Amino acid sequence: MRCLTPGCDVQTLFYRLTMDTATEFLFGESVECQGRDDEVGGGCGFAAMFNRAQTIMSRRVLMRTFYWLADGKEYAEANKVVHEFVDGYVDRALESDEKKVHEGRYVFLDALVEDTRDRKMLRDQLLNILLAGRDTTANLLSWAVHLLANDARVYDKLRESVLGAFGEDSVDAITFESLKGLKYLRFVLNEVLRLYPSVPQNFRFAIRDTVLPRGGGKDKTEPVVVSRGMAVFYNVFAMHRRKDLYGDNANEFVPERWEGRSAGWEYLPFNGGPRICLGQQYALTEAGYVLARLVQTFKSVQSHDTGRQVKVRALLTMMKPDGVHVTFHY
Repeated sequence: MRCLTPGCDVQTLFYRLTMDTATEFLFGESVECQGRDDEVGGGCGFAAMFNRAQTIMSRRVLMRTFYWLADGKEYAEANKVVHEFVDGYVDRALESDEKKVHEGRYVFLDALVEDTRDRKMLRDQLLNILLAGRDTTANLLSWAVHLLANDARVYDKLRESVLGAFGEDSVDAITFESLKGLKYLRFVLNEVLRLYPSVPQNFRFAIRDTVLPRGGGKDKTEPVVVSRGMAVFYNVFAMHRRKDLYGDNANEFVPERWEGRSAGWEYLPFNGGPRICLGQQYALTEAGYVLARLVQTFKSVQSHDTGRQVKVRALLTMMKPDGVHVTFHY
């Protein structure tokens, strides 16, 4: 039994992979970070600045009305690089018939140009979906591998399910529809997102005076008045681990809990309602495909973080700050 790069940090690889796939889908051209050994220049320079801007943005969100205290030269430089990089693709799409270049495949920018030719609007929409399509997927894959590497039973069961559907060598059989049909893969993804939701906390501002039906009073069952302009914060990470909602083993990784269970408002990895994450299906499909290929290829995965306290870092999305160090065996 041989090993693939003992102790490699797959989280770094997943962030590069999802940057490449997201830019291919959005711009029609991948920035090709996965094949580089550094983060300087070209697409990887953009990725590094994109990360830096996000870190500062997360501080701005937490500081609310004092957000401007987090601004500075570093933030301005990061924004400049990110905006200029994306504007290059926007300008090219506006100045030429990109459909001739991308003929035969769907490119998000092409579809946007059909609805608007506002340069700033196009850039903002691309960056919005890039955040949803890259970070959420990379974090989902990272936490999934971390949990699977520490639970051989679940890994073996998932591998058995994937091999039963696709065999050991077939790639063509893995399609959008066939992935949706893999019940246990769906359970694993649901459980990863329950324990480590990509967006662990969020908030909304009331646009009018309203009343929440419960949550007030001594027993938390009375209505709560929410005035116009009031911020309502909610912690998805904490809610997903409530024992009254998920049982005494709420803090444990148990994909089987999703057998016969329908997700309701107690499960919000992608939020819900009219502002549900637009990249939800994109993220789940990409993560499902990558996980299926990993367990199809490798007989087991070994964690190099065993015994350590699990750390989390919540910026705009939630990541594992010390990486996911594993060895795949085949």
